[in-house]
Formats: sequence, structure tokens, C-alpha cells
Amino acid sequence: MFNGLSIDFVLPGGVPIDLLIFAACASLLVIATHVPLGMQVLDRGIIFIDLAIAQVAGLGAYLAVAALGEQIDPVKTQVCAMALALFAAWLFSLTEKLWPRYQEALIGVVFVLSATAVLLLLSSHPHGGNQLNELLSGQLLWVGQEKLMYSALATIILLFLMYLLRHHQKAFYALFAVAITISVQLVGVYLVFATLIVPSLGAAACQDDRYKKWLAFTIAISGYLIGLVLSAWLDLPSGPLIVWTLVMSALIFGGVGRRCIKKRAQ
Repeated sequence: MFNGLSIDFVLPGGVPIDLLIFAACASLLVIATHVPLGMQVLDRGIIFIDLAIAQVAGLGAYLAVAALGEQIDPVKTQVCAMALALFAAWLFSLTEKLWPRYQEALIGVVFVLSATAVLLLLSSHPHGGNQLNELLSGQLLWVGQEKLMYSALATIILLFLMYLLRHHQKAFYALFAVAITISVQLVGVYLVFATLIVPSLGAAACQDDRYKKWLAFTIAISGYLIGLVLSAWLDLPSGPLIVWTLVMSALIFGGVGRRCIKKRAQ
């Protein structure tokens, strides 16, 4: 069902075409915030902050479920996840001021603590393995309309704040935490990291900032769309497969961009 209209076409992997459309829209929401934020992550040299905050957000969600039960309102789960992610973002902004030399190491410690905390929480859960896999790999092909609408509203507000606070360096960590919390519910930890780092890395050779941004967006969009179609067609997990198509897209488009730069230089 899409906008009240039934779409009966089903892909060979058993995925209805309307779910593929939802997944593509969710992908664009993640890309819209993660490409510009990923460029800032590379510039700051704090590569693993996205993994750490994504894992912390996942831990917040599982803490909410453990405390209030599996029938908890999804909004409450999201609020708990975002609160813990914002706390981690505040800690990282503090370490940037106090111990900049050791910030990346401290980020790694927070990541491993939150990851092992999730493992401990899920150790006695009968479906713990499935929930852990969902946290890491996501369920992008099965994003529902309700979650998509909520994520779209949150992303629009976030993009407005990113534009409004673009010159305020202190706002970076808080905005980053909110973006990660939204996206990890859609695509999982692995794809959050790949979306932030791979497109920006593929476009890193460009000196022109505007061209660099458009190249990064091209890498991200093509990687996601190709991965989604292949995932539905081959009946493979969407998150892990899109990580691979993102890297392939970065190699192809990044190579084309570097050749264009060399031709201009000549």
C-alpha cells in the first residue's frame, strides 16, 4: 500500500515494490544528513565517532526496552536512545577540549563499552541474536510507512538546524548525535558508519568544495539505490550489501573525479 493505492508488483526476492520505494525514501533521508556530517568528521579526524554514538544510541533503545518492557511506545524508545546519544556527544565535545590528543582512543573505549553492554543485555533474551543483527545490519527493506514519516519529519527539522547552526562549531556534536539516532533505527550501525565515511572519502581528492559535495552525494545515492535493488533481487540483507555497493560506487565515481581533476590541472 502506497498513499492509499495498492501496488501488486513483487520483486523476485519477494519484496513488494512499495516497500522498495519506502526503503529508497528512507535512504535519501539518511544520505541528506550523513554526507555533510561525514565531511566534517573527516576534517576533524574523529573517524570512529559515528560508530560510537550509533552504538550508544542502540544501547539507549535497549535500556528503555529492558526497563519498560517490549511493549514500550516507540517514541519513548527513541527519546531514550537520543538522550543517551546526546550525553555521549557532550562527553566527546568535552574530551575535544580537555584531551584532544587522546580523543580518538576515548571514542573507541566508549564504543566498546556500549557494544559489550548491548551483548550483556541481550545475553538472556530468547531473540537476542536477531535483535543484535537488526541493530548492526538494520532492516532497511522493511521500513514501514509510520517510521518513514516520523524519520522524514525529524530529518527536515534536523536539516533546518544544520543550516541555521552551520557556523557554530559547538553545535556539531549535538546535531551529529541526533542524526545518528534517527538513522541507526533505519539502516543499522554498519551502514551509518559507511554512509558517513565512504562517500566523503571517495570525494576527498576534490579541491572544489561544491564539486566535492556533489560527488559525495552521487556516490551515496548510487551506492544505496544499486544496493537496494540487488538486495531485493538476490534476497540478501540490505545493510551489508549496501556497504559493499557504496565502496564500489566510491571507487568508480571517485576514480572518475580524480581523472577530471588531473585533466583540469593539465
